[in-house]
Amino acid sequence: MPPAPQPRARTRLAARALVLLLGLLGGLAPAAAREVVDAAGRRVTLPERVERVLAAGPPASVLLYTLAPAKLIGWVRAPYPDEKPYLAPETWDLPTTGRLTGRGNTANVEAILALKPDLIVDVGSTGPTYASLADRVQEQTGIPYLLLDGRFAAIPETYRGLGAAIGAEARAAELADAAGRTLAEVAAKVATVPEEKRPRVYYGRGPKGLETGLAGSINTEVLEVAGGRNVAAAAGRGGLTTVSPEQVLAWDPDVILTLDAPFRASLAADPLWSGLRAVRASRIYQAPRLPFGWFDAPPGVNRLIGLRWLAGVLHPDLFPEPIDAATRDFYRLFYHVELTPEQVGTLLKGAGR
Repeated sequence: MPPAPQPRARTRLAARALVLLLGLLGGLAPAAAREVVDAAGRRVTLPERVERVLAAGPPASVLLYTLAPAKLIGWVRAPYPDEKPYLAPETWDLPTTGRLTGRGNTANVEAILALKPDLIVDVGSTGPTYASLADRVQEQTGIPYLLLDGRFAAIPETYRGLGAAIGAEARAAELADAAGRTLAEVAAKVATVPEEKRPRVYYGRGPKGLETGLAGSINTEVLEVAGGRNVAAAAGRGGLTTVSPEQVLAWDPDVILTLDAPFRASLAADPLWSGLRAVRASRIYQAPRLPFGWFDAPPGVNRLIGLRWLAGVLHPDLFPEPIDAATRDFYRLFYHVELTPEQVGTLLKGAGR
């Protein structure tokens, strides 16, 4: 019979037993870390389990909400009352965290730390400026910070990357596959239209419609993919810019897109705009915006349904199917809601389909 353990040995055995018990119960033992490389090439160490995720900006909010709403710990901006019916009810009253990146940063570092996120996620440019910002926030907070590619064409890859990071691989694959099918279908059909036969489109933002996106702007990415020609590309490359009414008159677009209902309603009666080809032909379309903009605002994965809508507006012969069914399918899969016919009608008011 072996000798009884000495007091010190008994203490070590008890400690080992406690550690084993905590491991079996999923208790207080720290999870193993793992390293990932984000879209900016940054090496980021993540905890083994990621349950609480902070979105750094609006595109990240939409991406995370569509992928794993239970892991979203707050909205960059609280949903407006007319947006809430198009979102899962359990997310309506999440805390407002503010924006960490982009124009008008409003996030408070102390408030972010109080929410105890396991991970911060940003989606957009992966250039040196944003990579440096990600490094700085990570150093200040001690919270891992992933920077993901916000380009429209990269949506499937971005879903898979975030899914792997937060343990939602199966759901990410489902959304990535759906996004890939939409991108491929539209690209194949639009490719049959010669460049010179594609509609010339002006995108007018704001109440006066005089803010627009230049060539290469993330805010007008969907336009080219949907088979339109951005008239503002003639003014050069860049992001958002303000133009004059005279410049829009000189461009004389075939189609006008806007997010603003009052601007759309004012065009026919405004002598500055009423002579435009698009206004005379009643080819003025207001992009749906609930709960997120279909064309822009924010420039995130929400634009997938906008691509399908806009391709049909610009090329109705190639996309003759009504947008209603595609809208219900998209909202069910991506936004976790079942739309009523009345909600679909509200969404598509002024959208031309």
